[in-house]
Amino acid sequence: MAIVARGAEAEDEQAGTGSTMTASTAVDRARPRIKKLPPELRKDKPSYRSQTVWYRRITTRLKEDAQFFRTSVQAAFALLCIWIGIEFWMFVRWGESAGSASYVSRPPGAEGFLPISALISLKYFLLTGTINSIHPAGLFIFLAILLIGFFLKKAFCSWLCPVGTLSESLWRFGQKLLGRNITLPRWFDYPLRGVKYLLLLFFIYIVWGMSEEGLRLFIDSPYNKVADVKMFYFFARISGFALWTIIVLILLSVVIRNFWCRYLCPYGALLGITGLFSPVKVTRSASTCIDCALCTKACPAGIPVHRLERISSDECMNCLECVAVCPVKNTLELRMPDRKTVIPNWVFALLVAGVFVGVTGLAILTGHWRNDISREEYLGHFRDINTPLYEHERAIH
Repeated sequence: MAIVARGAEAEDEQAGTGSTMTASTAVDRARPRIKKLPPELRKDKPSYRSQTVWYRRITTRLKEDAQFFRTSVQAAFALLCIWIGIEFWMFVRWGESAGSASYVSRPPGAEGFLPISALISLKYFLLTGTINSIHPAGLFIFLAILLIGFFLKKAFCSWLCPVGTLSESLWRFGQKLLGRNITLPRWFDYPLRGVKYLLLLFFIYIVWGMSEEGLRLFIDSPYNKVADVKMFYFFARISGFALWTIIVLILLSVVIRNFWCRYLCPYGALLGITGLFSPVKVTRSASTCIDCALCTKACPAGIPVHRLERISSDECMNCLECVAVCPVKNTLELRMPDRKTVIPNWVFALLVAGVFVGVTGLAILTGHWRNDISREEYLGHFRDINTPLYEHERAIH
């Protein structure tokens, strides 16, 4: 809650909340000024359109068009998650058949959807220096996300997260369908943004109170060993209440930009906090800015970019949409704290993907990617998974 309040105060202080001019009004008034921009101040036209060789056209566009690069990374990561889902479904089918179906090994990437288990694994590692062998991939995925947050703000949310990609697709669909998205009033938006921080504090409180022995017992519990299977069953055998909850969240995400990510996601809260320490932030040059407010209109988080010099908001995801629409050279860019060192958009994109691939690759190279649960043990777990031994409450206590 405090993080949200500080972010709000910073935005209000720098933006001047007394102004009644809306972003749309500012954009409308600025259009004649954009047309009169001297050629030397305008951004260079993209050169990828002049490329005749298809692969050069693609590589050049990846370098010049940050949104094309981001969409490509989002699509690649979404396809990877779908492939992991298919593999996991085939693994579950094998387990349910008592081993009679064709065996497909369990994909370790599925552990990326077990954030609580990863948080417990992280605390256990900090206390003991031991990487648990039940969900080792989950720990490394969690560390990769944290590193991205500390150095590149909430870029994981807007570049890699499959839920973030789905959320963005939903509000863009709503924008095309309805012509606009709903913006919640500030008096409602700020308190609602605090919900995700309360959820984060709740999970941290639970894990923080666990002793080393309690952590070990949870990690080695039957429930934790098949927590990914239990998560799969939650959606495969979804209850009516859970289904309607998801439907409501989808509908809200269609009309309100990034509803889940902005108001409810604990991961988003955690990365919002770590992102405050990030050295790489969108920075505006006031001396060349023409106050057209196109950047503010483009920002999915509703940040008044055209009134700030450096975007430190906990809601900024470094999606670079504001940078893409700015018509003036060297005015809105990713810069280091000295405000002189520019990080090219394509370099930033490679850093986001590179950190994630690098950390998970380290897990593979060091033998901390796949767990050590044997096929025989898994078959036993599948046989007994509906017994009280596999209840979450028993694992915690």
